[in-house]
Amino acid sequence: MTPRKSPIPPKVHAAIQAAEEKQAADIVLLDLEGLGAFTDYFLICTGFSSPQVSAICDEVEEKLERIGVRRLHREGKSGSDWMLLDFGGLILHVFTERARHFYDLERLWRAARRVEIGGSGDTSALAEPAEAEG
Repeated sequence: MTPRKSPIPPKVHAAIQAAEEKQAADIVLLDLEGLGAFTDYFLICTGFSSPQVSAICDEVEEKLERIGVRRLHREGKSGSDWMLLDFGGLILHVFTERARHFYDLERLWRAARRVEIGGSGDTSALAEPAEAEG
């Protein structure tokens, strides 16, 4: 797979920071460029309870709206084990631990370039993609 030529968009950085602010765990960014997907990125993370899943989604939505990015669609409601926010080129998936393990999107989209997010709040490493493994 060829590495992405352009840097990660600001809305993706903002979404990661918002998820981290709400203590999301195991944050993973999947770069879907070149895979014929309906979006450019999946941002996947875990909340440890249904209220935390909702809080993560609310924070991401609020933060992106402040920078002029509006949500196109939302799936799931308060109390859900999985919520999805569609921002066009970015789709956020927030799961409880059990639901994330069950649906295993990382396995389903294993051909995507996977970017592990550290919990440090530093997303600067996302600007320069790693070399593709051959």
